Amino acid sequence: MIDIEKGTGNVYADLGMADADEMIVKAQLATKIGEIIKARKWSQQQAANVLGLTQPKLSKMLRGQFRGISEAKMLDCLTRLGRDVQIVVGPARRAPLVGHVAVVFAA
Repeated sequence: MIDIEKGTGNVYADLGMADADEMIVKAQLATKIGEIIKARKWSQQQAANVLGLTQPKLSKMLRGQFRGISEAKMLDCLTRLGRDVQIVVGPARRAPLVGHVAVVFAA
């Protein structure tokens, strides 16, 4: 019999990575950047030129290798793609009162 364990919703946390919250945020941002590029039918080189990245760096980011790219740079990429970015800071809602980072995309 195979034991099944319910995940936390963050694969990086489930793997025990220390920077799990940061990694899931970057994964969500990279996914959205990739979706926009695909919807516009741009080549990676076209997108890289607009985003201020090299094509190899963009390629790595879109494949989930984003350790060398800051969240700030990813947010900059979204603004360059015509998206507004809004950061909202509020009180923690769950015990223990440790904050949580989430990415929410508006329609």
